[in-house]
Amino acid sequence: MAPFKLPPAVRNILRRDPSVARLNSKSLLSVSGSQAPEFLHGILSSAVPTSTRPFFSAILNAQGRVLYDLFVFSDHSTNGRPAYVLEYDSHSSNTPSLHDLLKRYVLRAKVKIKDVSQEYDSWAAWGSEKDTEWDAQRDWLFAESHAIEPVWPPTKEWPWGSQEHIIRDRRAIGMGHRLLVRKGDQPPQASDHDGVPQDAYDLHRILHGVPEGHVDIVPNVAFPMDSNLDVMGAVDFRKGCYVGQELTVRTYHKGVIRKRTIPVLIQPSAHKSSELEDIHEEFGPNIDIKPSSATGGSGSQLRGSGKLLSNSHGIGLALLRTEQVEGVASGSLELNLTSESGASCSVKPWWPEWWPQRRL
Repeated sequence: MAPFKLPPAVRNILRRDPSVARLNSKSLLSVSGSQAPEFLHGILSSAVPTSTRPFFSAILNAQGRVLYDLFVFSDHSTNGRPAYVLEYDSHSSNTPSLHDLLKRYVLRAKVKIKDVSQEYDSWAAWGSEKDTEWDAQRDWLFAESHAIEPVWPPTKEWPWGSQEHIIRDRRAIGMGHRLLVRKGDQPPQASDHDGVPQDAYDLHRILHGVPEGHVDIVPNVAFPMDSNLDVMGAVDFRKGCYVGQELTVRTYHKGVIRKRTIPVLIQPSAHKSSELEDIHEEFGPNIDIKPSSATGGSGSQLRGSGKLLSNSHGIGLALLRTEQVEGVASGSLELNLTSESGASCSVKPWWPEWWPQRRL
């Protein structure tokens, strides 16, 4: 897509210096015990490493729709048994709490589950030049269904890191680290990173095309590949049985992925200047994004609508049909939404710079 200039309001918020933010919207569960790895392996959509190491994953329902996306930190155990801390988006909805959901699966497994949200805070740190030592371009595996998987060389170190309470955020290039810090303490990065609010982190991940939490990945509604969980390394299509595996693997082998979650620019439809306006209106999530023909878009491109997800200052994430994204790029299609105030706005999607490309 054509280059664009970020609105001044976004340029003022976008952090180019090393930054660290406490994430107040997160909850934490400790899962420990001699059978903790096997227990999590049967529930999570990604494989649990044989040794206690951190990773990114998700929990699906029986129909293959996402309940939670989560980071899994390695933790220490006083008795030498495996221990993890699960970081997830805390919200009130019809979705069962993660604590209750895991308790339902325990049965006779030798596992202890404990809420530790009052013991730790979640933090995100990004922008350090040191991250470039490990956060480089990677290889990808492309399926005929359009599923995409990162390929981690087995001879190299574990991609998500090996330290307790620290995760290399490999969901997208440039995301930095995820940290667990004792409640009330500051992370070590606070000494040489700028402290910023969670809004700055949210804008950072939106610009990198990273959906996160219940606004972007709607519980019991979102499919993992529509939410880029395959690209972000949260789905293992070759592991053994887990909840939701059947439909997920069937889609990988026999289906076609027609939607993706990508960044969008939102501008007033009447705005014609090359310099984008600041958008001060906050758009609620789940607003319909509707296609219209610009120069003869095909009938198939005009079918269906997209959904606006999390957004700020005219930048957001949207769940869109990929053929409609291609139609906007070719100039044959336009995307628009109507705000809650009744204003008509144009929506311009773009693929993040890190997005996987097939090598010819």
